Amino acid sequence: MNFNDILHQRFLGNDVQAYLLCAVILLLGYGFKNLVSRLLTKLLFRFVSQKSEGVNVAEFSALLMQPIAVVIFLITIYFAFNILDYPVRPSELSHNEPWPKLLAFRVYQLGFITGVAWIVLRLIDFAVLVFRRRAELSPSRLNDQLVPFAKDLLKVLVLAMAFLVILGQVFSVNVTALIGGLGIGGLAVAFAAKESLENLIASFTIFLDQPFAVGDLVTVGGVTGTVEKVGFRSTRLRTAEKSYVTVPNKSMIDKPLDNLSLRTSRRVSFTLALSHFTTSDQLRRIVADAQRVIREHPLTTDEVQIKFAALTPTAKEVTVQYFVETNSYDEYLDVKEELNYRLVELVEQHGGSFTNTATTVVQLTEPDRLRGLQSPAQPLI
Repeated sequence: MNFNDILHQRFLGNDVQAYLLCAVILLLGYGFKNLVSRLLTKLLFRFVSQKSEGVNVAEFSALLMQPIAVVIFLITIYFAFNILDYPVRPSELSHNEPWPKLLAFRVYQLGFITGVAWIVLRLIDFAVLVFRRRAELSPSRLNDQLVPFAKDLLKVLVLAMAFLVILGQVFSVNVTALIGGLGIGGLAVAFAAKESLENLIASFTIFLDQPFAVGDLVTVGGVTGTVEKVGFRSTRLRTAEKSYVTVPNKSMIDKPLDNLSLRTSRRVSFTLALSHFTTSDQLRRIVADAQRVIREHPLTTDEVQIKFAALTPTAKEVTVQYFVETNSYDEYLDVKEELNYRLVELVEQHGGSFTNTATTVVQLTEPDRLRGLQSPAQPLI
């Protein structure tokens, strides 16, 4: 038996030559898939490079090389096995075929559709990356909020389309009839997903009305935090305790919302408790100088109120209220600390003193209590 006879020997409906040719195609496809993928990504980048400012070819290749390589290898598998009688060609595929053939081809279809959808999702990631680089050149809080939302929306649409294609091509479902038959069933689904639909509509309301943007400090429903992301169903807030709070979008538009970042100034209000040893003359000078010092600060407004407001058994109380013109919380704390030091210095310069409002607890011994009980009653005058 010569080599030519060996090549033409048949096993499982195919000769040895067909098996060798199939194996060679698979090996070549697997060995060169990364190289071909790199060449295709560079060629594709040339078409989009004019509108991809800020994104280089290395970043583009990092996004697309892997999914393109997978699709190339799947195409190689298709051509390799087309040489054999197994699996059958799509045009010859019928439900009468043995189940291993059907299963193999359905798995291949599922993998190929998934690979194409993967490429489209990576292209969406590339587009988002381009928009983010553009946003860095012209910062806009609306872009920071809109780009992640558009990314999630497009990915959901792509996945939905891939799912419908899989139903139609892999499982032979009549997608048109399925969509048409969702009339009554769609109403039931709509009622079941009523809250989800309300939150989805609320997300579009947030983008249209723009009551806040990513990065704003807001208070809603008793929760105060910085907006980090606006999604389809909810808005994520980062609180001062660094916890991550998820608030439904419907609550963000239905409940009163206080956008603290849009305040023109921050209010400072507290009470100075001066001791009764502080004279009236000292008190007048402290109040006058404190008002002058606060007004002269470059970050405070003219709305300064310092009043001798109350005379209590323990202290002479002076109320202090002023506004700091800043949206930065750290800067607000710095101004407040600086002026607090100045107020303490003014009280010390004018000879005043702060009262000690702490309660002193005196514990009497048993003989002391007895003497108190045995003391004669004081005469009434």
